[in-house]
Amino acid sequence: MLSVLRVHLPSDIPIVGCELTPYVLLRRPDKTVTTDDVPDSSPIEGHFLRYKYRIQSDKKVAVCSVHPSEQATLQCLGCVKAKIPVAKSYHCSPKCFSDAWQHHRVLHDRAASAVNENGSEEEELFGRFNSSGSAASLSGSASATSLTNGSTPLYPAAVTQRSGGETWFEVGRFKTYTPTADDIGHVLKFECVVVEADTKVPVGQVNTILTSRVIPAPSPSPRRLVPVNGVDVIGHLDSDGRLSSSGTFTVLSYNILSDVYATNELYSYCPSWALSWPYRRQNLLREIVGYRADIVCLQEVQSDHYEEFFAPELDKHGYVGLYKRKTNEVYIGNTNTIDGCATFFRRDRFSHVKKYEVEFNKAAQSWTDSQLPSAQKKTALNRLFKDNVALIVVLEAKFSNQGADNPGKRQLLCVANTHVNVHQDLKDVKLWQVHTLLKGLEKIAASADIPMLVCGDFNSVPGSAPHALLAMGKVDPLHPDLAADPLGILRPNSKLVHQLPLVSAYSSFARMGVGIGLEQQRRRLDPTTNEPLFTNCTRDFIGTLDYIFYTADSLTVESLLELLDEESLRKDTALPSPEWSSDHIALLAEFRCMPRARR
Repeated sequence: MLSVLRVHLPSDIPIVGCELTPYVLLRRPDKTVTTDDVPDSSPIEGHFLRYKYRIQSDKKVAVCSVHPSEQATLQCLGCVKAKIPVAKSYHCSPKCFSDAWQHHRVLHDRAASAVNENGSEEEELFGRFNSSGSAASLSGSASATSLTNGSTPLYPAAVTQRSGGETWFEVGRFKTYTPTADDIGHVLKFECVVVEADTKVPVGQVNTILTSRVIPAPSPSPRRLVPVNGVDVIGHLDSDGRLSSSGTFTVLSYNILSDVYATNELYSYCPSWALSWPYRRQNLLREIVGYRADIVCLQEVQSDHYEEFFAPELDKHGYVGLYKRKTNEVYIGNTNTIDGCATFFRRDRFSHVKKYEVEFNKAAQSWTDSQLPSAQKKTALNRLFKDNVALIVVLEAKFSNQGADNPGKRQLLCVANTHVNVHQDLKDVKLWQVHTLLKGLEKIAASADIPMLVCGDFNSVPGSAPHALLAMGKVDPLHPDLAADPLGILRPNSKLVHQLPLVSAYSSFARMGVGIGLEQQRRRLDPTTNEPLFTNCTRDFIGTLDYIFYTADSLTVESLLELLDEESLRKDTALPSPEWSSDHIALLAEFRCMPRARR
């Protein structure tokens, strides 16, 4: 007979908006073991599995906004008066509130700023909050009063279950359940039992799991667009998510951290629930969609996650997607979990013209075939074969290009998206991959007068040889990165040049004059390289690896997404965290096409 051997949840902390899908191990009548579902529509020898989710409705508690697995004991009154989302007002202890105040007060400042702009009557009231913050403790009746959901019962009385004086309401009858905001503070109970198909009577023991209390999904703090074109005002996104200018477009580049790399061993400081893919994918999607970029370049996108999640979900938000999976000469795991580069564009802003796929393994094979004797090829390919790829997409703009020299001319745009090899001891391979990509882009530039963007995770810090090649168009022959070149792939060094007028978008912060927000952003740049102090922040490493380069003779930067400061991230030790679901931060730039002479 069909029987349940084991049931467990990937995480015992349920999060609003994140699917709960338990692991259920079954033994079939033929003694084989499986995790496949057995629904009532396809019973096995007259038996199927029945699932139920119940919620303990009479023991709701408030949850700490900083430590969501802890019960809240006090609430910030400033948040309540400023109409900040109530979930952000709770703290588990006075120390928690005090420690978080420096970051928490940003919510107050932004609420005050919004009030000032709207000319609300609450402006005067808000101005009376003191600098140390104010909070009221949650105790007994006060806590209960603040957490009531009105007089209407939250769950129908028809599906209640009383057990040992506790009341449980049924909320789901499928294997998967997605907690809602109404579930926050409640315990969930998952039940799984074998049922006889004819009589619908349960057979054997009901397998039960109790979760921790449902917590709200921590949402990333909003990041603003900071104009760098001399306009002395912080940019506000319009209803379509862009600064209100039809001749500009925005580009996002983001390494989202592939699930196969997001291990508890590597990121032990991140709570397991915040590291789980069901949580991270929802948080990443919410963040990406919130930027409303016209073009989105993602790295470390698993092929199964692209097909099953990102492509369909972003399609709902008006995006068309293109994908290039890494090659798998080296990778020995499940091919569905190989990651790659995904480029999305808004279908109302751009149309797809052409796609080029760059496989560095193929380039390596061509080079070894033409340059090395047979005896040396295997050693060379072992060093060069790293499965990295680049995805190059040519798009045509559907919007009017203000300031174009020929209004009737098609406005094309070439966008390269890549993820360069990570190994720090293979500096020659990194540089060779970047050089190979740039040579391919030069061929496209020679055939068409087209603005270019080069985005991605280059796994190269500012000042490294790959960065120098990208930003300066050449590499100093005495650069220390050229010292190790066992295959001779970088020789002669004079070939390490390109003619594309590439500039790093974020260096615009350093070149601009005085403006609101610009000074703060300059402090987040490395003054020696004019690049961000970091785009990757883990416990063991902090530095810049990600860039958006653009051709400066055809594009100009209008605004940039503000950079984050290290201190705000260190409150959670490092990235990823419950707030930010990758170990990298997203970069976003707004560009305008400008007239130029043909090269």
